[in-house]
Amino acid sequence: MANERVLVTGGTGFIAQHCMVALIERGFTVRTTVRTLSRETEVRDHLRTAGVDAGDRLSFIRADLSEDAGWADAVAGCAYVVHGASPTPSGDQVTEADWVRPAVDGNLRVLRAARGAGVKRVVLTSAFGAIGAGHKASHRRPFDETDWSDISGNVWLYQKSKTLAERAAWEFIAGEGQGMELAAVNPTAVMGPVLGADYSHSIRLIKNLLEGQQGVPRINSGFVDVRDVADLHVRAMLDPAAAGERFVATAGESLWIADVARILRERVGPAAARVTSKVLPNWIVRMAAKSNPAMRSTLPLLGMDLNVTAAKAERLLGWKPRSREDAIVATAESLIRLGLVS
Repeated sequence: MANERVLVTGGTGFIAQHCMVALIERGFTVRTTVRTLSRETEVRDHLRTAGVDAGDRLSFIRADLSEDAGWADAVAGCAYVVHGASPTPSGDQVTEADWVRPAVDGNLRVLRAARGAGVKRVVLTSAFGAIGAGHKASHRRPFDETDWSDISGNVWLYQKSKTLAERAAWEFIAGEGQGMELAAVNPTAVMGPVLGADYSHSIRLIKNLLEGQQGVPRINSGFVDVRDVADLHVRAMLDPAAAGERFVATAGESLWIADVARILRERVGPAAARVTSKVLPNWIVRMAAKSNPAMRSTLPLLGMDLNVTAAKAERLLGWKPRSREDAIVATAESLIRLGLVS
């Protein structure tokens, strides 16, 4: 099993890089896709920050989710694919099509290539956004893997894109998979050690708190360490029980952002001196969102209980994540250590 080759898509991504670390540490050979090969040095440097000098256990190939070119070569000779490449909030997306089409088409492009290459199983990095968005307050909590986001409700386009992209992947497997297996990992807000200046959008929450933002919106979220998300990907890749299953990745119960602020103040010391747990009234957040597009995306989340359980991953795959507090603190400490806090 070790020494088999795994394709990890989107090699510049935060989760993808930790997945590469986990795979290489377990003896796998990894190939990863990047949109420009000039970023190879950066990716290798990030893996070294995580303690892995990949050497010839890691190779790179250029492939873009918006193009067919490169994908057949990317999957050639791979036993598994960990597919995490997907559009993330960058500020470039304007219309619904900007979000949805790349996510859906990208998933299908990777799945077709994987099927053609005889890949055993694809592990899709989905998101809690495909589970817990758009629901009424009366919907039962905690959410679990049987839930799908209600995209007819008030949802951020990022969450809509993740929902439609994951649904398209399952439909492809059911109709055209020809025996290829699929598993999905649906993380909540992904925390943990940052490896460089390019990290997931969830990390900005901690960075903004450390840099002294004036208050926190009344928003609730689950939290999980990226190293545990990577471990869950590997378990979902290898365990026979994972075929055809979705797995929530979260550590314990959800937290309000004010709780996150208090954890930072209690655990991080003087570096968290500017962190405030002052909760902003919803009307102030709504007013600010009129001129701040980034804040506008938070409006559907105000006051919503987003608690979700990872009991399935723990029971079926033996997954045991770090605590949510340790994940949050590891994020802050890595940002400070790498000089990424202003």
